[in-house]
This record gives sequence, C-alpha cells and structure tokens, in this order.
Amino acid sequence: MRARRNLVTAAGVAAATALLLAGCAQDPEEGPKAGSPTGGSGRTTLTVGVFGAFGLKEAGLYDEYMAQNPGIRIEQTSIERNENYYPQLLTHLGSGSGLADIQAVEVNNIAEITATQADKLVDLGKVAGVDKAAYLPWKWAQGTASASKGGATVGLGTDIGPQGICYRKDLFAAAGLPTDRAAVGALWDGDWNKYLEAGRAYKAKAGEGKAFVDSASGVMAAVTASGAQRFYDERGEVVYKTNPAVRGAFDLAASFASEGLSAKLQQFTPTWDQGFSNGTFATISCPAWMLGYIQDKAGPAGKDKWDVAPAPKPSNWGGSFLVVPKAGKHAEEAAKLAAWLTAPAQQARLFEKRGSFPSASAAYGLPAVAGAQHAYFGGAPIGEIFARAAEGVPVTVIGPKDLVIAQNLADIGMLQVDQKGRSAQEGWDAAVKAIDNALDR
Repeated sequence: MRARRNLVTAAGVAAATALLLAGCAQDPEEGPKAGSPTGGSGRTTLTVGVFGAFGLKEAGLYDEYMAQNPGIRIEQTSIERNENYYPQLLTHLGSGSGLADIQAVEVNNIAEITATQADKLVDLGKVAGVDKAAYLPWKWAQGTASASKGGATVGLGTDIGPQGICYRKDLFAAAGLPTDRAAVGALWDGDWNKYLEAGRAYKAKAGEGKAFVDSASGVMAAVTASGAQRFYDERGEVVYKTNPAVRGAFDLAASFASEGLSAKLQQFTPTWDQGFSNGTFATISCPAWMLGYIQDKAGPAGKDKWDVAPAPKPSNWGGSFLVVPKAGKHAEEAAKLAAWLTAPAQQARLFEKRGSFPSASAAYGLPAVAGAQHAYFGGAPIGEIFARAAEGVPVTVIGPKDLVIAQNLADIGMLQVDQKGRSAQEGWDAAVKAIDNALDR
C-alpha cells in the first residue's frame, strides 16, 4: 500500500506525527577491536530504515537472512508516512549522519535521489550476485543515475505496481457485457479509447447509480503511465504542457466525466472506500497491490463479484527501492543484504506473503508467482496477468517533480472536471497554473 500513502496525502489527509530514528549501528561499550567491523561482539548490526509496513520484516526475510548469516543482526526503523520519511532522509544524506545502513526510497522520489544523491550511495549494480538481466529493464533504469552523474545503479527495486482493470462481473452482466476475463480484456485490448467505448456500451444498459469508472482522475493516471514519455524528456526538461500524450490522457479522462461514465469520486477518501462495497462503479484501474485493498473495502459480499483483466496498455503505479549510503558504518555488509533482499527468490516470497509484485522478472517463473491465483477475484491468475503487464511497461523518464505534476493534474485539474462540471480546457488551465506556481515557473 506504499503508493497509496502518497495519494492519501494528495487527498488532504493530515500527516501523521513521526520522528526519524537515527538507525545507526551501535558499537559495543568497550569500543571496536582493530580490524573488526563488529566491535568484537561477534555480530554486525545492520539497520534498515523504511516507511510504512514495508513488508520485508513482516514477510520474515530478516529472520531468514540472520539464520543464514549468524554474524549479522538486522534492526528496522519505520516512519509511517513517506512524506515525513523522505525529507528527513534527504537531510541525513546531506549531513552524512543519522542514516540507516540501508534506506528505502519510494518510486516517486527515486529520480531526485539518482540525480542529486548518487555520489553518496553505493553502486549496487557492482555487488556480487546482482544480475541486471534478472530485473525489468525499466525498473533497473529508474534506480540508475545518468551517465553525467556517473551511471551507477544506486537503487535496487523491491516491488512494482503493474496495472490491470478490476471489474464487477455482476454489473457487467446486468449491462449486457461479457464477464469472462479474457473476453473483457478483448473489449479494450491495445487502446484506451476502446475502454471509453466499453464505458459507453455499459452506460446504455446499466442502472442508475452504477457508474463505469470510479473517477476520471484514475483513468487519467493509468493512461498517462502507459506512455513512454510523460512529464519530463530525456534531458530532464519539464514537457508535460507540450507532450501530446499527457494532454491526450487528460482529454480522454475528461470524456469519462463529461459523458457520465464516472462515479465522480476522489480516490482514497471514505466515499471512495464505500463505493467498493456499494457497487457504485463497475471498473477501476488497479495495480497488483490494490487487490488486497479492494478485498478489504468490498468485504465478504464482494467475493466472486470482482475479477481482474488486463488493462488496454501496460502501465505501472507504485514501487520502491533500497539504497545503501556510503556514510553507513557497514556499507559492504549492507550492500550484500540489500542485494539478497531484492534477489528474485526473496521477491517471490515477498509477493507470496505480502502481495508486493516483484520487480525482478526472473521471479516470474517461480511457482509462488507463476501459479498465483486470487480466490476473492474468482481465482484470477494474478501472477500471469501482472507479470505480462510488468514486462510491457515502457522505460519512462521520471523527473524529480513527477508527483507534484501528477497530483495537480488530478486534484486541481481533473477533479474540477469530474466533480464541478468544468470543461476539459478549464480543468487543464487550472492544473497548469497550479503546477507552474509549484515549480516556480
């Protein structure tokens, strides 16, 4: 649910109060012996700083690593919300103190890390056992600094959020649409405009109060994420205003609002949560991690009513990385741990235990992923569906202010179109003004 926390902030939820624990390994009182990184205690303490319920500890991976490496002890510190965690991480990287041996980085922050902090982080691409070919090319690229910044791979991906379309089979049947996931996927295969056409067909026969999508903003985000270029170009220049793919995604999503296909909800709000259980909408763009969220909000009554089909085009929403600060006391051992935690076998176990979809494509053939089905969603082969989506996600340039741009397009621009009936042009102009102010342009 880590990607969700960023959007919760955009929805205006008050930030939780939290303080960053220093997270540095503690030396024994007698002081370290010469040449001994453990200080003579016989064990090296490695600290891991994360945000939220990151999953590594909960999945038992720390315990497994310590059992395999008796000389290592792992301690984790966690701050609930990334918007509290990340600014403090930047502060500690700047000062070179107060850092954990391993730090987590959310996908929306990785571009700033690789652009401004790469020289302070270990090149994990050179760690023994790390195989670039085992990871999705686009995910590997996200954690790698540009050639002008040294080209080091400073972040190893943990999880990703490949997207499908979750849909209500009962609402589709009532509207005369197919319910089999293969037939549903065929309705819009390869083209987001076909998704709009399916919505029009649905509306023609659907009952009152049963919208096709949850929100126009959700559609816009999914369409935008499926493009190779979004808000920045390869030179790091902000291009969202002139990028036809971004404006096209905005206008397409606005059509869902203006044609009455949207439930006009703002994601990650109480009314949106209630929409899952009330059957307020028939479809939603959903990354792998959202399946658990839907199950929770729709409750037992929603079992076998929901299913998941491939999205019109592959896209990604969410994911994180592990980085190792050079200033850490045990950088070499920490790099080994980071490599192990993000290796395909461990990512497969994390998916099995916590539902975090692997960023290592080499994990997709492992039984825990390849054979994964979701009973709540009618036994949907989620390993197969989301692996295919993950492998199709384009390599996309992520800029340091991607989240700022995305939030304003959604919450300032599209929300006005969806909830206040403004035109697409009015919504776009409002978003551009807000973004320019936020970026001091």
